[in-house]
Amino acid sequence: MNRDQLRDAVAAERREQVELLDELRPEQWDAPTLCDGWRVREVVAHTTVPFRTSLGRTMIDLARARGSINRMADRVARRDAARLSAERLLASLRENLTHPWTPLGGGPHGALSHHVIHGLDITVGLGLDRRVPPDRVAVVLDGMSPKKVSFFGVDLTGTRLEATDLDWQHGEGVPVRGLAQDLLLVLCGRRLPPGRLSGEPAARFSRQSGTTKGARHF
Repeated sequence: MNRDQLRDAVAAERREQVELLDELRPEQWDAPTLCDGWRVREVVAHTTVPFRTSLGRTMIDLARARGSINRMADRVARRDAARLSAERLLASLRENLTHPWTPLGGGPHGALSHHVIHGLDITVGLGLDRRVPPDRVAVVLDGMSPKKVSFFGVDLTGTRLEATDLDWQHGEGVPVRGLAQDLLLVLCGRRLPPGRLSGEPAARFSRQSGTTKGARHF
């Protein structure tokens, strides 16, 4: 995708998430996601915070988190989820479908990755059968550099990830197979509900309890 196509894909992903979130029941907004310790409302607060927060405010929050982006993201998501209703969080996304925000150094590709990954945190966490369009997943996977995978702390030693719906694989070793979007979550350090992956090492990347453990916020 070129830059304009990426921006169109970001807007489309936001629009589809608005439609999905608009159908959630109140209790689903308080249900856990694949992000450690975050309910749906914290995830949406996180993905929409750039629409509500100035650069100056972000720098203050980062300083209070002693320079830790992950700690800052967690604190801000919890703060905004506590003070804003589900309706207001949803409106923040709906009103900013074409907002030009991109993560520092990430460009529109980074924005697409941000929304796709966190959208999956919600839908997979809730057990909803949403398939992200394959072209978007492929673009995000292509951008998962070794540095980004390292950021999430996932150990893929001796494992080869093989997508069953895209011509994509990653790593060397014993195969773990699944939908490309599920393997994207594996790269991001998420633990998936049992049964979404196949292959002998699949249990390493599946949840053994009701919560994830150690997922970093992206």
